[in-house]
Amino acid sequence: MSLWYAFINTVLPFQWLEPNFMKNALLAMLVAAPLFGALGSFVVSNKMSFFSDAIGHSALTGIAFGVLLGIRDPLIAMVGFSLTLGFAIITVKTRGKSSADTIIGVFSSTSVALGIVLLSATGNFARYQKYLIGDILSITPQEILLLAVVAAGAATLWVAMYNKMLLANLHRTLAKSRGIRVFATEQLFALLTALIVTIAIRWTGLLIINALLVLPAAAARFVTRSSRGYLLVAILISLLSSVVGLAASYYLGAASGATIVLVNGAIFLICLVAGTLRRG
Repeated sequence: MSLWYAFINTVLPFQWLEPNFMKNALLAMLVAAPLFGALGSFVVSNKMSFFSDAIGHSALTGIAFGVLLGIRDPLIAMVGFSLTLGFAIITVKTRGKSSADTIIGVFSSTSVALGIVLLSATGNFARYQKYLIGDILSITPQEILLLAVVAAGAATLWVAMYNKMLLANLHRTLAKSRGIRVFATEQLFALLTALIVTIAIRWTGLLIINALLVLPAAAARFVTRSSRGYLLVAILISLLSSVVGLAASYYLGAASGATIVLVNGAIFLICLVAGTLRRG
């Protein structure tokens, strides 16, 4: 990390980047923001915003099961439960007759309630309340490395599966006729979403993780026309809002994750107006 610190001190000698914890947070957001932008573009296109929200809010349930099973690292329990929940939701959605939002709502509300009951009954709810709002400023170099490894793996999978996921999203029947295993593709996307959301929760907070995914992609839809442009603009908005929000949170003394979301919201409104004026 010494090279990163030296680079920031030389290239970006701003007051808000003087503390090392701010340098760590900036590096983490530079790694995570492209993931949020890229993943969010598919989340919005697939109308799965509620799905990522359900995964985020089920983190407490994963922690609760981890406590009961004696798993010391909450992240392991959260990831395990989120992957299981994601697989179950997509399976029932694909094979069942109910609408997607109904199925996701059933799983989400039940899992959240179960998590709150288990944690409150065992007296551990207050201990894990920090996951509600997160704290990107507490991220360590080891955690940044973990995030980078996950990002590299996700990017590799993304490049390999992008065309299949895009076709499955646009036209399921056509995708099947081309030999694409639509159910497996949807499961892969769901599990990737669950993994990234769960890993990021401890720093972003489960109350706002969905906004970090949805807002950049939703804003990009107003000002782009091609799928490639949509993806690139969503990533750029995610990066811009993360850096600006992080800097603003330092000067305001506010929670970083929530400030980043507010910047995302402002950009969304700007893109909404710009898109409306262009169409008019």
